[in-house]
Amino acid sequence: MSKLDNAKLIKKLDPSDMLRFISGLPEQCLDAYRIGVSGNINKPAEKINNIVFSGVGGSGIGADLAKVYLEGELGIPVSICRNYKLPEFAGETTLLFCSSYSGNTEETLSCFEEGLRKRAFIIAVGSGGRLKDLSLKNNITHIAIPAGYPPRAAIGYMSITVLGILAGLGLIKDKEKDVKELYSALTCLRDEEIGTGVPSKHNISKQLAEKLYKRYCVIYGTAGVTEAVSSRWREQIAENSKSLSSANVLPEMNHNEIVGWRFPEKLLKRFKVIMLSDKDDHGKIKERIRISSGIIKKTGAEVIELKRDAGGRLARVYSLLYIGDFASFYLAILNNVDPTPVETIDYLKKELGKT
Repeated sequence: MSKLDNAKLIKKLDPSDMLRFISGLPEQCLDAYRIGVSGNINKPAEKINNIVFSGVGGSGIGADLAKVYLEGELGIPVSICRNYKLPEFAGETTLLFCSSYSGNTEETLSCFEEGLRKRAFIIAVGSGGRLKDLSLKNNITHIAIPAGYPPRAAIGYMSITVLGILAGLGLIKDKEKDVKELYSALTCLRDEEIGTGVPSKHNISKQLAEKLYKRYCVIYGTAGVTEAVSSRWREQIAENSKSLSSANVLPEMNHNEIVGWRFPEKLLKRFKVIMLSDKDDHGKIKERIRISSGIIKKTGAEVIELKRDAGGRLARVYSLLYIGDFASFYLAILNNVDPTPVETIDYLKKELGKT
């Protein structure tokens, strides 16, 4: 029996029950959209000319996912700020989302305070903390999401909630149908293809974890479609599996990184490459995937191409994300580590607090 089919071992190595959080993503997405549309947010006095998302980590990737999904529907520019300072153009016609699951992310709090000075239309999203306190103090809308999750496990709340808010403001069409399709797609995927109850010989995510075990993984996404998912894979492999990997995007990597697939020769043979694609990819990008995969395979590295064809764009993109979430969890089990703690991040925050 595969180690990944041993329910007792998984429970032993996962005392904080990260599996429960990952398994609950379909239900989380439904709840997130409900929270977003029921926010009762007063519409801004000024016409919104741009949107800025302030957030890092799981909050930042949530913004990336929302941006990619809405590309082509929003008729205004969207920027994502992963810094302490907002873009210079941010001002009274900016819709500023300040997203921090804990509510205590210092970069986001800094942008919140700058947004107040610039008189941006601010909407805060989080489970509490200082962000909620500052919002209440300054009469700013704070959308509360459930507490008790590791921030990275609240990805549905940090992304789908935004869709509900934007729909409520009339900036996009209602997405209830798409979210229900997403729920169905993720539920079927979990129960039939990637969940712990699915044996390794039929389980995509368990098979991927076995391939990635003791290997260096490189994840490639595609611009405007799966790029956010490739970043999510890298983040989850780091935080859950405690393993290092890298992520990049086509066609950008074709203009630089592809040349690096030559040395060090012995190491490259042990690399595993994940190519994340979608049927909405530009025709030229599809060709680039084919050619790039051929170049990489010549080094001896294995290239694994992942694509989900069924359903709408939201369901397809999040399905790729979900495969990666489960794969990172299974890789943690193979690495014999608890997937939940992020002790290095805790140490870093503690040290920063001394300055």
